[in-house]
Amino acid sequence: MISKRAFQPVDYLKITIFGAALSFLWPSLHTLIIPIRLLEFIPEAQKNTYLGILTFTGLALAVLVQPVAGAISDRSDFPLGRRRPFILVGTLLALLFLPSIGLANSFVFLFIGYCLLQCACNIAQGPFQAFIPDLVPAHRKGIASAVKNLAEILAGITFVRIVAYFLDMYTTQGKESWMWLAIGFPAVVLLTAMVTTMITVKETPQTNVQPLSLKNRFNAYKIDAKKHKDFIWFLVSRLLILMALGTLQSFALYYLRDVVKIENPAGAAGDLIVAIGICLLITAYPAGYLSDKFGRKPIILCSGFVGIIGITTLFFAHDLTSIMLSGGLLGISAGSFLTSNWALATDIVPQGEEARYLGLTNIATAGAGALARLIGPAIDFFNARQASLGYSIMLGVCAMYMVMGSASVIMIRGKPVENT
Repeated sequence: MISKRAFQPVDYLKITIFGAALSFLWPSLHTLIIPIRLLEFIPEAQKNTYLGILTFTGLALAVLVQPVAGAISDRSDFPLGRRRPFILVGTLLALLFLPSIGLANSFVFLFIGYCLLQCACNIAQGPFQAFIPDLVPAHRKGIASAVKNLAEILAGITFVRIVAYFLDMYTTQGKESWMWLAIGFPAVVLLTAMVTTMITVKETPQTNVQPLSLKNRFNAYKIDAKKHKDFIWFLVSRLLILMALGTLQSFALYYLRDVVKIENPAGAAGDLIVAIGICLLITAYPAGYLSDKFGRKPIILCSGFVGIIGITTLFFAHDLTSIMLSGGLLGISAGSFLTSNWALATDIVPQGEEARYLGLTNIATAGAGALARLIGPAIDFFNARQASLGYSIMLGVCAMYMVMGSASVIMIRGKPVENT
């Protein structure tokens, strides 16, 4: 395991590259690939409903799997270390299940493949997330969180647009090879990131560790609410703000197609992701630096304020230029929130249970993604009564999530940042 005293700048990249690959895979699937695949075998008027049901179920499974994988990882004594064996197994399973997204010829087939893929990726992600509390000195966790977000953003804006290009070719030419390129490219990136992580991150095996019993595996979801009030408020705040961002991401392609009337919505959605990603990229490192200097909460509160402005701008946007402006504001909001919020998480998780508690953050992360999808039936319901009414209600709900999430962070006492 990398010594905290010997932690070097290159080590930031070593412990984040796998997260970057996951951050390329899921936006590609959720924002582009799955919405287009669904249009091939579900009714047009119910597309938001089916998308919501599919992704809600898969992300609910992620909430269940990730904490258990993290808890088992905390108590493991494998020769490769506590985290890397789970990254290896989870990635190999994900590569096995990923082709089902392209092979599916019905909603049921797609549903099963997607759920299995979620389980596999979260076996890897739960333990992976403990690299920062495991390896990074306390006073540099904000920077480490910023580098993590920068790597994830770079993967998104560099690679997701390529997937969008493949899908534009698929929808205009109808050749299946373009869909397989869109699915295969993230698979290659994920495999490369896993191999790189296995080779470059060195862990010292744990000794004298008591394995996690079957009973204690069910306790993986247990939180001492009285002792860890900060963590509860952290989950509430993260859940609400990510629900706002997740809702916008989930239904972006359909919004561009139905409201803005974009001819090639996959390409436009890809451009929007790039615009958001660039602003995320610009914001992430300064947010990490400022959160180390002034604390996490002020940065999170500012990010919420900017997010509310971005959603308001989107409500009045009816052309691609104004959509991109709104995307830029949301990118600034998301970049500063994700960096400072993750640094806050690494501050408040209990020592010795880092992977389990960071796995429990998936209650908010994947839980937000899952709950965000539940608005899909409501969008279809109100759209059927008045054109685009469902999308207007969606934006109002997102603004409400952002306000409530920002207010919740005020309740977190937090730990003072140590400057050394």
